[in-house]
Amino acid sequence: MYSCQVPPKTSADRLTRTAVAERALRIGDEEGLEAITIRRLAQDLGVTPMALYWHFKNKDELLLGLTDHVMSEVRADRTADDPWPAQLRAMVEALVRAMRQHPCMPDLLHAVDKKGVESFTRATNDALALLERAGFPLEEGYWVASYLLHAAIGLVAAQPGCPAMVPPDQVEEWLRKERLQLESLPAERYPQMVRLADSYRTLPDTERYFDFGIDLVIGAVEKMAATRPVAS
Repeated sequence: MYSCQVPPKTSADRLTRTAVAERALRIGDEEGLEAITIRRLAQDLGVTPMALYWHFKNKDELLLGLTDHVMSEVRADRTADDPWPAQLRAMVEALVRAMRQHPCMPDLLHAVDKKGVESFTRATNDALALLERAGFPLEEGYWVASYLLHAAIGLVAAQPGCPAMVPPDQVEEWLRKERLQLESLPAERYPQMVRLADSYRTLPDTERYFDFGIDLVIGAVEKMAATRPVAS
């Protein structure tokens, strides 16, 4: 009897498009988009650069794939009974969540031709459909959708609290310095800023900050929609 043994799978055999995208995103999140190269990615994954060309032919195609991968979760809740504001909010929440998970995402969106990203096009189309239900003409709906995208980017970029590069054992000292800096301002000229110093006694409630910011932008869209004729 002869036995036939199947050779063990190599790293290249197990490599998937998703695995490549997730590793590239990790590099981008930690070191910036400039650090993402086919050679660096192959080295991190333990394969040759040729193994990656099965999935992405060059860096431009790789960046498009990364954007498509991250945007794939940005979807409206498709429950038919949900009102348009709830579905639109679900999309903004998913977008903010993706940007919090992947700090390189704003740079990705600026680096690629978003019209070539299927999931971005699908998300934009979903948003336009919801905004049309709210009464916005198509062009105005596109303006609103663009504003919501940039509002999400700004919301994450302006996240309050201690910068990520500050070590945990230095957070208290960072808070103390921020508080003293505000307290040292002339109270007769900047009374509100001096009062704001008290907020630096503890780290902010980040989840409350993001809920507040999303409430703010969705509330503005709802208020403007109330002045538009509702689509039948």
